[in-house]
Order: sequence, then C-alpha cells, then structure tokens
Amino acid sequence: MLLFVPITYIKLQQGMFPMKLTALRSAILLSLIPTTSVIAGGLDRSGQSMSAFFQSGNYAEAGFTVIDPTVEGTSTVVKDEKISDMGGDYYFPSAAIKIQPTDNISLGLLYDQPFGADATYSSTAGTFGNGTEGTSVEVDTHNLTALIGYQPNQNWNFYAGPVYQTVEGKVSLRGAAYGGTRLLGGYDIDLKEDDAFGWIAGAAYSIPEIALRAAITYRSEIKHELDTSETFALGAVVRPNSNTEVVTPQSVNIDLQSGVAKDTLAFANIRWVHWDQFAVKPTYLAAATQAARGKAQNLIDYSDDQWSITTGLSHKFNDKWAGSASVGYDSGAGNPVTTLGPVEGNWSIGLGAQYSPAQSYFIAAGVRYLWLGDADAQTGGNVVGSFEDNSALAYGMKIGYRF
Repeated sequence: MLLFVPITYIKLQQGMFPMKLTALRSAILLSLIPTTSVIAGGLDRSGQSMSAFFQSGNYAEAGFTVIDPTVEGTSTVVKDEKISDMGGDYYFPSAAIKIQPTDNISLGLLYDQPFGADATYSSTAGTFGNGTEGTSVEVDTHNLTALIGYQPNQNWNFYAGPVYQTVEGKVSLRGAAYGGTRLLGGYDIDLKEDDAFGWIAGAAYSIPEIALRAAITYRSEIKHELDTSETFALGAVVRPNSNTEVVTPQSVNIDLQSGVAKDTLAFANIRWVHWDQFAVKPTYLAAATQAARGKAQNLIDYSDDQWSITTGLSHKFNDKWAGSASVGYDSGAGNPVTTLGPVEGNWSIGLGAQYSPAQSYFIAAGVRYLWLGDADAQTGGNVVGSFEDNSALAYGMKIGYRF
C-alpha cells in the first residue's frame, strides 16, 4: 500500500502565511512505501495508514505496492561461502472506503496486509541449502478494519472500531546453519490460517484554515491459535498436529501535517510497533531444541521494539499535478536477527507524484529507495551469517475517487 494522502480542497485564510495562501489542496502524497521482514522491524509490511479515513466527504481508494529487495551476505558456518540474494520480490494490495452520512458521523472500511515475510535462500548445499532445497519463509496476514468516527466540530475527530485479522505461514529450514538433517536442517512447519479480532481507537485534531492535522491511532495486539503441522528430517519424522500461539503486536501511529507555504505541506509519520514480546514457539521445535541444546528455541523472535519515522514536503504545482519528497528511518527490531529476515532497519528516500484529471478522482504513484541496515543472522543463539550493504527498491500506484 502506498501511503498517499490524496489532494483535497481546503480554503486557507489570507495572511495565514507570509506568501498569502489563498487555496491549498491539502496534499500529503506520502511516498512512504511500507516495509516487510527483510526491510523493516519485525514483520512490519503496510504501515497501517489511516489517511483514507481522514479524507473529507465520501471517498474510496485502491492501490498496490511492489518491493524488490536485494539481501546478500557471508556465511560464518561454511568458510568463504557467499550467500546469494535471499530477499523475495513481493506485491500486496490495499483498499479503503470512507462515507460521511452526516456532518458529525463518518464510517470507514480499510483493507491491508499489515505483516508478512517472503524470502528464499539458494538451494546450493551450504549454510542455508541442502543441494536441492533452500531455507524459505512465507507469512501472510490480512486485516479488515471497520471504523466509526464522531466529529463534534470541525476540529476534532474521535474514532474506533473492530479489526478482523487472518494469519498463516510456512517455513522450511535447510542447510548447515540448522545442524543439517541431524537437527533442524530438514524441518518444515505449516501454520494453518487462523482468524481473530482486535480493536482500534484514535483521535485527530485539525485546523482546516492552515491544513493542520495531528492524529494518534492505537491498534491492539491480536492473539491467534494456529493449527500446526511440523516435520523433521525432510519428512522422515512427522509429528502430530499441535497449536501454535502467535500474537501480532500492538502499535501506535502518529500522523502530522501542516501548511508551511503557498501550496506546500510539511508532513511526518511516526510509528511504534511492540516487537520485543513477539515470539513464535512451535511445540515440537521447542522440544527438539531443548533436548539437543538444553534450551528451547523459538522459530522467530525479536529483541527490540520498532520505531520508524518518515518526513517530507508535498507541493501542488497546478490544478492537476502535485508531488512529494520524503526521507525515512526505521530502527529495526534488534540485532542479531532471525535468519528468516537478516536486516536491521533502514534509511530511505522517496518521491511521489499525483495527477488529478478532475476534482473527483486522481492517480498517484511513488518510488522509494532503501539502504538496508547491516545485521548478523542467528539461530539457536549462534551467529551463522553476516549481511551488509544491502538495499531495496519499492514502488506502487493508487487510484482515489470522491463521490
């Protein structure tokens, strides 16, 4: 999902700025392109934008994002082994609709894929491959957020609602990093799809005359119990099905914007995600590692919370065209990291453009380049790879319509 906040018509009082802003299409073409486990902290993917719900009147949008990471490294298990690109390209859509049935009540429905992972190591025999297969991970989530907002006046907006979420995943561990086929080198796990509910609540304060808005949004954690199938030694040892608890983390988004000059907005998005309590601990994986190593091992866990910020400027060039530029930082979720996402945060720059053929609809596009943070990948408490000087390219499009 490209986090564009589309252009809307907002009248600004004369004399509000030195350049006498008389009309500004309140635009944040946030070219903030969300991140995933091989790019940002934890498994964060969409960034969970609220921008569509803040639009005036009735509004709908749909978009997609493509992320193309390059994540390479060096083995610390097999001497002189270079680890080829393990970051899989992926695509994910987003959509939203917001309705204003009265002056004081708004309704919204948001769809996104907030968390996920998609990565595959080379099958070459070595640290993460056995000659025929490579270590791989695929995690998918889907969120449907229903919102009701109350606006007692033109300045305040209070909103809340339920969140429906599904989670599923598959992981295969191969190679010397996991002890070969003697321990986890032939391990497969299938986490069947589970659905559960959480909630969202927030508030926004606006001063329409200067296109100012400050919003804070809280999303609860959501607890899942996934039916799980685990196999060891490339299927030679099959365990009975069990349940695995996965709790997707709580988060807080802070969105800020304000007009700063004629036809120009400054914006910032700050996001916190509570990853340091996150862990996936399958029953038989924990038992096998406890017996072999004297300590139960998690499939995935993180040591720190994630903090990210994106800030920049957007400018309206004329009635049809606007653009934005932004810079971003993501702290990651600790280092060393899991072998299934060997990156510690990122720095990024982004550019966005929006074309409005008519006042009722627009087309927006953006691109973002990310310098991925260096990280050491570990399993079972042992560092098995070093990943440095990696990058990613993200791009996407969105269509918005007012009715």
